[in-house]
Amino acid sequence: MWVQKPSSMLQQSFPLRKCSQFIQKVFKLQARALVSGSARADEHIRRFIRENTQVCGEGSLTPEIQLRLFTPSCRFWRESPELWPFGDPYWALYWPGGQALSRFLLDSPEECRAKAVLDVGSGCGAAAIAARLCGASRVVANDTDAVAAVAVRMNCELNGVEPPVCVTDNLIGSEPEDFQLILLGDMFYDDALAASLHSWLDRCIRSQGSKVLIGDPGRSQFEDFSSTNVLQRLAQFELPESVREENYGLTCSSVWRYCPEL
Repeated sequence: MWVQKPSSMLQQSFPLRKCSQFIQKVFKLQARALVSGSARADEHIRRFIRENTQVCGEGSLTPEIQLRLFTPSCRFWRESPELWPFGDPYWALYWPGGQALSRFLLDSPEECRAKAVLDVGSGCGAAAIAARLCGASRVVANDTDAVAAVAVRMNCELNGVEPPVCVTDNLIGSEPEDFQLILLGDMFYDDALAASLHSWLDRCIRSQGSKVLIGDPGRSQFEDFSSTNVLQRLAQFELPESVREENYGLTCSSVWRYCPEL
């Protein structure tokens, strides 16, 4: 993905660097206008997602869930990253922690049934979709990327489930709300973020009695966290071959319950 590739569409009389900078500037300005929140902007983003992703189901831990994702056949798998008009498209990949978390929920629907569920860092929305399929009474998908919110709604439509409430404010560190279940997939990729999550999740458990489930394939930042006695492994899944190749050879992904002594 994001492999630099010369473009035959560029005129030789216009230097490549200047052309790339010009296109990038135009795309970014257009993107800021599109993410402004209007219904027309929403439709523009929907069309962009439809044109630059592929509907995928097989090849993941949850073949029963269809998602619009980047694949090698998509333009931006090969295109220069400077031409991408929005923020980093984390929502366009089905990360291994999210796959394990979604698989676990589908296998254990009682975890979600009739409960209020918050999916933090929702990305493509797979865990939120799994919660809907398992009978959650209320689902909120939280991702600070407004484009991800559109992708989540589109993915819900693909799977015939009611879209969750999509919140783009950063809820980490906010006043805890009355969610009975909090889901986090692939959120422990940064030391500072991991520390913030630790503190906030403690508050959510202390004040609301929330149950916290975490999906992670064993990244180094999470390994430091999991070496403590605050995590209980609930399940471990072997990743499909294609997922291993896309994630630098990671072979397994696990679901943990966060249960600190408060």
